[in-house]
Amino acid sequence: MIQIIPAIDIIDGKCVRLTQGDYNQKKEYHSNPVEVAKMFEDAGIQRLHLVDLDGAKKKQIVNHQVLRNITAATKLAVDFGGGLQSDEDLKIAFDSGANQITAGSIAVKDPGKVQHWLTQFGTEKIILGADTKSGMIAVHGWQETSDLSIQQLMNQFIPFGISYSICTDVAKDGLLQGPSFDLYKQLGEEFKQINWIASGGVAEFSDIEKLNAMNIYGVIVGKAFYEGRITLKQLAQFNA
Repeated sequence: MIQIIPAIDIIDGKCVRLTQGDYNQKKEYHSNPVEVAKMFEDAGIQRLHLVDLDGAKKKQIVNHQVLRNITAATKLAVDFGGGLQSDEDLKIAFDSGANQITAGSIAVKDPGKVQHWLTQFGTEKIILGADTKSGMIAVHGWQETSDLSIQQLMNQFIPFGISYSICTDVAKDGLLQGPSFDLYKQLGEEFKQINWIASGGVAEFSDIEKLNAMNIYGVIVGKAFYEGRITLKQLAQFNA
């Protein structure tokens, strides 16, 4: 059964969504992320994807207090990402209650550091953020595109036991036009040892059902929920 992982993206301590990672296309949905997290928990959802968009821009953890508030008020297993660049960032994230962290840009800029984190913290604690733009990995809140393909990125971490990866097709994100099913099918076949978490483009409940049928490990749901196209009741079906 696919894992349902709602997303809360944070700017200035508030719950927002961007379109295709564009900070100029920001829409605020809620001023209190803790209330949103409690709503997910009350519906029976067990996980949360929390993104520090201020941190992604600043290249260091910023909204750790929001993480601390959510993990204090709920029992949600939170994976936290956005700008995590240093050992100190990870210490703050885990001390603030994160269950896992997502290593995105740093995995491209300093793969040795993330390989060290996998050894230090364990493969259950580190998710590889593999965000693609026209087949290449995008970094720093998708404001830059690297010269690395997703396959090249994965092959740097497979020997170190990486077992979780969030893959976002930037071209799909926030557009409510459906996920990149072909991409996830291809990655699932190429890297069977990875628990793939699909992110970006989910527009309706049938998209989640299709990903579930593909045996994708998890799906991040953001804008479709906030825009009322998918209900909490529907999401909760996968957590029964």
